[in-house]
Amino acid sequence: MSRRFKLAAILLLSLFALDPVAFSQSTRHEKGGKETVWNYDGGVFFVTDGSLPNGVCFRITGRMSSGNFFDGLRRIDTDQATAFMRDAETVTKFPDSVTVSFTIHDQLCPSGLQQTGAHPYMTQRMIDDLRLSIYWKHGVGLRPAKNVKEVEARVDPINPYAMALAAELPPRYEWSYKLVVPSASVPITDSLAFVLRAPDGRIAARVSARL
Repeated sequence: MSRRFKLAAILLLSLFALDPVAFSQSTRHEKGGKETVWNYDGGVFFVTDGSLPNGVCFRITGRMSSGNFFDGLRRIDTDQATAFMRDAETVTKFPDSVTVSFTIHDQLCPSGLQQTGAHPYMTQRMIDDLRLSIYWKHGVGLRPAKNVKEVEARVDPINPYAMALAAELPPRYEWSYKLVVPSASVPITDSLAFVLRAPDGRIAARVSARL
């Protein structure tokens, strides 16, 4: 599915890149092999950077959660297999739905992408023109996430570090969104993947929430 961003209305809102940032990992050597344990307390966190054809660069930071579903959830990798466990229970499916919260704000581009001239800033018009597609990804296969519901959208000003120069600087903002994605019967080994595209169809950013 694909929808435009709109802050004033409740609408529906990557693919192969993953930037996990906030779950813990531990590795121990068991008899006969190595065991790595990932802890997902608090949910699945992700972050990625993107850019637009006009030279604007931005960052997306988000989290996938669902009540207390991820609390105590562990992924255990061994030489033989991968299992998801909560205490002594084996977990194979996502809950009925997951909630994805994320923010977007502009930032300086990496030196290799930096254009000459004044640093361009993200505007509401640029946000409105972006298209976000959401998929469940299983291996290399993709299927569109259905009946995604946007439950919150807001925009907040970002105060400059040098407040004395605030009147001379262009306004900057951070856009925040919260989505509910149906996930009943989805295997927990699948990823929730996002692709953000510019008006010309080019991919501006892509990221996955993957356990």
